[in-house]
Amino acid sequence: MRNPPPLKLGILGSGRGSNFIAISDAIRARQLHATVSLVISDLADAPILSLARARGYRTWACPAGRFKTKLEPDLEAQLAAQLRAADIDLVILAGYMRVVKTPLLAAFPRRIINIHPSLLPAFPGLQAWAQALAAGATVSGCTVHYVNEILDGGDIIAQARVPVLPGDTPETLHTRIQAEEHWLLPAVVGRFAAGKSA
Repeated sequence: MRNPPPLKLGILGSGRGSNFIAISDAIRARQLHATVSLVISDLADAPILSLARARGYRTWACPAGRFKTKLEPDLEAQLAAQLRAADIDLVILAGYMRVVKTPLLAAFPRRIINIHPSLLPAFPGLQAWAQALAAGATVSGCTVHYVNEILDGGDIIAQARVPVLPGDTPETLHTRIQAEEHWLLPAVVGRFAAGKSA
């Protein structure tokens, strides 16, 4: 019996690309039966794009448009078309700082996941680790969830808990949360690659 083909991933990011690197490293180590078919950013100078090119992956910089928090429908339709042309099986938002709207959601129904630095439903939105500290939370963490039309509101797939330590700053807590993200996200992608429902 032939092995199934690797899961084709499209990764969207706006920043440094540390979760992209975690996925790429898991693929290189043969811990993840997948391939990164396309890396997209909404920022032409985002480090994730240069990292992806250095590793030999195809990249595309989406036009930024007029708004900081979302893409205009025609631009998001272009983004969705790029992913469809690459025959993507699963879209991963890895530090992608735009709210996803109908063009992308309709193109990949229940095939878009996001990593968020809190234990959702607590602390959706930006700077979730700082929100947790400001609220006096004793535990934080990260969540992988399906993406829908509600910001950080899709069904939860998996979570990892991170204790908030005495003396934590937003930076120290965020660093420990990211360490958990870097194993949790590849593990969840592995479940999709194995054909298991998340």
